[in-house]
Amino acid sequence: MISNDRPSPYGNRHYGSPKPPVNEETLKTDRVQIERKTFVFTLKENPRGRFLRITEDVGGRRDTIIIPAPGLEEFRKLLDDMVKAAAEIPPKAQ
Repeated sequence: MISNDRPSPYGNRHYGSPKPPVNEETLKTDRVQIERKTFVFTLKENPRGRFLRITEDVGGRRDTIIIPAPGLEEFRKLLDDMVKAAAEIPPKAQ
């Protein structure tokens, strides 16, 4: 018996019908290349509101985070603090 022939210990899971695609409008897109990574920033809007999608592409592997528009100001403040700390804290000797 191969492993695919055994019943799943979790039973038959049905996740329902797939969700219909959400209509999203792209408002602005920009990209930046840093070392071997490409970051794509896309401001979008859908019926639920505006959001920023940040996609990291490293050799074809992609990871994405989404920040709702109401959180962008707080996100920017935190990012500014990290930039300031990176400039002020000396790097450790290697």
